[in-house]
Amino acid sequence: MTDSVLTEVKDRVIVITINRPHVKNAIDQPTAQAVNAAVDELESRDDLAAAVLTGAGRTFCAGMDLKAFLRGESPSIPGRGLAGITERSLTKPLIAAVEGWALAGGCELALAADIIVASKAAKFGLPEVKRGLVAAAGGLLRLPNAMSYTHAMLLALTGEPVTAAEAERHGMVTVVTEPGEAAPTAFGIAAKIAANGPLAVRATKKILTTQSNWNDPSAFEWQRSITEPVKASADAQEGARAFAEKREPVWTGR
Repeated sequence: MTDSVLTEVKDRVIVITINRPHVKNAIDQPTAQAVNAAVDELESRDDLAAAVLTGAGRTFCAGMDLKAFLRGESPSIPGRGLAGITERSLTKPLIAAVEGWALAGGCELALAADIIVASKAAKFGLPEVKRGLVAAAGGLLRLPNAMSYTHAMLLALTGEPVTAAEAERHGMVTVVTEPGEAAPTAFGIAAKIAANGPLAVRATKKILTTQSNWNDPSAFEWQRSITEPVKASADAQEGARAFAEKREPVWTGR
C-alpha cells in the first residue's frame, strides 16, 4: 500500500486511512488505486468481515485533487467509481468515520458507506452546483435514501454544508461522537459486526441494499433465495449450538 493510504487489520476489521492531510485528503490517481486495492483485500479475504474508511488529520476527504486533475489524473477506477468505491457493490459492510470536512467527492464517499459515524466537528457538503458542476459520484443517487427528499434537495441545490448534528437529525449520519472519537467508535461497530456470522451478515446487507417493495410477494421469494442457504449453513448450526452451550460461536463462513 502506498503512503497516501494506510491500512491496519485487527479483529477481522480492516481500517483504511486516506493519508494526505496536507491536501485535506483529496483523492489523486495513486490514492484512488490504493483505496481500491484495500477494498479488494476486504472483499477477497475470508478473515476480513468489515472495513472502516477514514482520513488522517482533521479532514475526512475534500474530494477530487484538482491539481492532480489538471495534470490529467483521474480519481476514479473504471467501473468502480471514485476511489474504487462509489459505483461498487460491496458484499461486506463499510463504515465511514468522519472528522472535519466530508466535502464534494468526500461526502459521496461517506454516502457510499453503509454506516456513517461522525464527530461533532464534522461537516458534509455537495458544493458542486456552486461551481457549475453536478455531484456525479453517486451522491445525488444516495442522498434521498439517506435523508428526506426535501432536505436532500436543500443540501444538493444550495450547495451549503450541514453539520454532523443536522445530518444525524435528518437520518444521514448514524452516530455522532466527540471530536477525535469517530474512528474508534466506527471500529467498535465494525468489530461487533465482525463477531457475527459472516454468511448472515452478507445476506442481511444484500437484502437491505437491494430490497424492493416489501409488500410485493415476489420480494419475499427473492429474499428467501438469499436467506435459505444461510439457514441451511454450518454457521447457522454453530450459532444455535453456541447459544445453547453459552459460549462464543466459532464461524467458518460455510
